[in-house]
Amino acid sequence: MGFDHPHIAIGTTALAVGVNAYLNLIPHTLKKHVDYKIGIEFTLPGIAGVLIGSELGLMTPGDDLLFFFSFLMIGIAIYMLKRKCVDMSQIERKVIKTAKSFAILILTGFIVGFASGYFGIGGGFLIVPGLLFGGGLNILQAVGTSLLSVGTFGVITAGRYAINGDLNIIISALFIVGGIFGGWIGSRLAGMVPKRRVTQIFAIIVILVAFYIMYQNYTVLFHL
Repeated sequence: MGFDHPHIAIGTTALAVGVNAYLNLIPHTLKKHVDYKIGIEFTLPGIAGVLIGSELGLMTPGDDLLFFFSFLMIGIAIYMLKRKCVDMSQIERKVIKTAKSFAILILTGFIVGFASGYFGIGGGFLIVPGLLFGGGLNILQAVGTSLLSVGTFGVITAGRYAINGDLNIIISALFIVGGIFGGWIGSRLAGMVPKRRVTQIFAIIVILVAFYIMYQNYTVLFHL
C-alpha cells in the first residue's frame, strides 16, 4: 500500500487479521470445530506475551523488525515443507490432562503470543502446531480453535499500535472486507486440492515473500 513506516503496516494488518479471525470463528463454531476451554487456556497467557512483545516491537526499528521477521517466515516455511501431512481428525487420540500438558499449553501460548505481538502477526501458522502439541486437539479443532487466539492477539497488537498512532483504520477496513470474500473463495478452492499440496504452495509463497522482505531491508546488516 506504499506505507513509508513498517509500524503503521504492522498495526493496520494486525487489526484486519484479528477481526477476520473473529468473523471466521462463527462458521467453525457452528461446525463444532472450536474447543473454547482449551482456546481460552491457550489465549490468556498469550495475551501477556502479546503485551510484552508489542512493547519490544515498538522499540525495535521498523526495518530491523521486518528483516528479523523474514528469517522467522523462512524457518516456519521449511518446517511446513518437511512436516508430514497427517490428518489427525482420522486418528482417535486419547489425551490425558496432566499438570505437565497444561504447563506446555500455557508456555506455548505465551511464546506464540510474544511472537505475535513482537512481529505484528496473527500467529496462526504457529498457533495450530501449538494446539496440536499442547492441547491434544485434532487438526480441524486446532484450526478452528486457533481463530480465537489469532483474533485476540491481532486486536490487542493493533490496539497497542493505535495508541502510538500507527494504524490506518480505513485501509484495515478494506482488508477486512476483502478478507471476508477472499477467505470464503479460498476455502472452497482449497477443498479441491490435496492438503499436502496446499501446504507446499503456501510454504513456497511464504519463502518468496520472506526473501523479498529481506532484500528490501538488507541495509540492517550494515548497522548491526
